[in-house]
Amino acid sequence: MATGEMTAAAFLVAELRRARVRRGWSQEELAKAINYSPSMVSAVELGQQPPTSKYLEQFDRALDTGGLFTRMLTDLVALDRAQAWSRGWRRIQAESWALRWFDPLHVPGLLQTEAYARAVFESDPLLDPEEVQRRLADRLDGQSVLYAERPSRLVGVMDEAVLRRRVGGRKVMCDQLSHLARLAVEHPHVRVQVVPSSAEEYPGLNGPFILASMTGGSELAFLGGQIGGQELDRSADLMRLQRTWEATLAVALPPQESIERIRELVESWK
Repeated sequence: MATGEMTAAAFLVAELRRARVRRGWSQEELAKAINYSPSMVSAVELGQQPPTSKYLEQFDRALDTGGLFTRMLTDLVALDRAQAWSRGWRRIQAESWALRWFDPLHVPGLLQTEAYARAVFESDPLLDPEEVQRRLADRLDGQSVLYAERPSRLVGVMDEAVLRRRVGGRKVMCDQLSHLARLAVEHPHVRVQVVPSSAEEYPGLNGPFILASMTGGSELAFLGGQIGGQELDRSADLMRLQRTWEATLAVALPPQESIERIRELVESWK
């Protein structure tokens, strides 16, 4: 994989976006030129969907690049024999045996109810109904990793502010928190912990991240962001996130106390 600050996937996506902008095309105009939906173009540029070789061939043809991006994909993959980035985050989730997920802003995606997830996506005025539905379906489908024959082990940690912030209405929040408590008690591979509002400043507040332990023994990380996300595999980055994870766990309530706190908040939303 890439050894600099930017992963191979992020570099390729950034160059695709720059090439479109230089041509003066909107995402809709590019979509029409390469015979893909605008939502697909958006997903590629946000880093939510890895570009396929066919997508890049169409892109090269429409922008008359001489096959630049198709060659770039081949060369980047050659530099990354593991090809973890090209699989996309959903694939990485499916191939991991353990996930450590912290989010100071929302309930972690694997633990969201349909109504909560829909409310999160609908809060973005830039997403049309079709894109909201596409992302919602992708979010719910991704939760299947928790119910596979060999499910991933998930430790989900969130700030208490997440559980107090109204998303989608009181019933949505009540159902979401009830769902969290139920999973924490009944699912053998899910652990939920809450950083209480009484905690002072801690490193996790700098942003959401996920640490994934892969079945082959490697470690990967994912940083969430306003414009897509970033996959990381550099040892220095992983070590820093591991320390952030440990510092965050140090101020979180233990699992049973976290469940009790969630149940208390369920009552507050009724």
